[in-house]
Amino acid sequence: MTNPDWSATSADYARHRQGFPPRFFEMIADHGLFAPGMRVLDLGTGTGVVARALAARGADVLGLDVAPGQIVEARRLAAEEGLAARFEEGFAERSGQPDDGFDLVVAAQCWHWFDRALAAAEARRVLKPGGALLICHHDWLPHPGTVAHATEFLIEAHNPRWRMGRGSGFYPAWADDLRLAGLGEIAFAGFDHEAVYPREAWRGRIRASAGVAGTLADDAVERFDAELAALLNARFPEEPLRIPHRVFAIWGRKPG
Repeated sequence: MTNPDWSATSADYARHRQGFPPRFFEMIADHGLFAPGMRVLDLGTGTGVVARALAARGADVLGLDVAPGQIVEARRLAAEEGLAARFEEGFAERSGQPDDGFDLVVAAQCWHWFDRALAAAEARRVLKPGGALLICHHDWLPHPGTVAHATEFLIEAHNPRWRMGRGSGFYPAWADDLRLAGLGEIAFAGFDHEAVYPREAWRGRIRASAGVAGTLADDAVERFDAELAALLNARFPEEPLRIPHRVFAIWGRKPG
């Protein structure tokens, strides 16, 4: 599947896509990856979900994204929340940022969209000695019989090019990306949890995904959404929905 048009998803993305749970931010602080006052570069920031959360915790954050619609929404949300996080259009592989400028580089839910070798080398360049590149995911788990499992089958029926289902929420290959870029002290952590979605919000979250509004035409998105609504009514009538998720984080540090 080609890279999606994330600007086409921005409205639903901003409204319905949940961020990482608070435990994630406690976890990265406990591992010495984050502390208030750090300079943070958030690659593939989207609507600034992680960037805004880190800014709210005292970071000096710059978020980059190639999609102008995402940057518009990130700036709007940061302004509404009274946050000083900055957002600019830019590439993970060539950020335009100075050498040794950041304590932490984050890539959340996006590493697979990059040229991973170039993005890792760029992260190493802009990190201060001892700074870390943190790659993290917050993925639904498509256990058989669950809402996520049924939703994935529906996405595949409407978009046969989508090949991102059946995930486990683990990304061991990212360790090689870190190592080959010359980053050390590689480590990982994570946990499972239930994300709570009102039914309408789950539909919006799925519309905002790469396999739906990111790649399908507007009329096809409408047909998909109507079928998802019917599926939820028929098979998952509970309100709200409880969706198993896995948080996975892996990181490496720049020597020195």
